[in-house]
Amino acid sequence: MPQSTPLQTPSANLKKAICWLSETVSKHPEKKRDSILGEAELRFDLTPAECEFLNNNFKSVVSENPCA
Repeated sequence: MPQSTPLQTPSANLKKAICWLSETVSKHPEKKRDSILGEAELRFDLTPAECEFLNNNFKSVVSENPCA
């Protein structure tokens, strides 16, 4: 019987999105923040509440790497 993988919770997707945001901003500082946020929202299938959280908290500079 194959093992099932656990479902990811929305908070897991949000955590991945935040890590990806941090990496993308540091690698591509020339990209517009709005376009990076929009891509993260689609890439990680975020809920409207999670999208609002990102927009409210990450429109300014992401200074530290939360993935470390």
